[in-house]
Amino acid sequence: MTKLPVAAESRLSSTEIETHAEAFQKSREDRRTELMEDYVELIADLIEHAGEARQTDIAQRLGVTQPTVAKMLKRLAEENLITQRPYRGVFLTEEGQRLAAATRRRHEIVEAVLCRLGVDPDTARNDAEGIEHHVSQRTLEAFERFLKT
Repeated sequence: MTKLPVAAESRLSSTEIETHAEAFQKSREDRRTELMEDYVELIADLIEHAGEARQTDIAQRLGVTQPTVAKMLKRLAEENLITQRPYRGVFLTEEGQRLAAATRRRHEIVEAVLCRLGVDPDTARNDAEGIEHHVSQRTLEAFERFLKT
């Protein structure tokens, strides 16, 4: 009879298990905020480039339905990230503006690092879109130091 390998978790110390649990918890939290960050960043971009952010434009840019956008906009309003005015579009609150700026900054740094590593600009832009939501402040600071060298 062949002995099965011992599961990796059973070989880990309690500290290592706790560290893994914290990493998975952070990743789950990042996924919860990722969509909100994408929305506020897009809303900021639409306002900057088109002068307004309308639900139809958000749906078109994200490739989702208007009811999907409406549901997320309700959530963003509950989180005090946006305000909505009938027939006038979507506006970021100060908190929403701060979140959009921070998300944009993370994206730009991650994209610049990927380009510096030799990734083509289109791929870097697309990959940064996912990575930006999961990079820690410590890693972001290391990326910035790398870019300054």
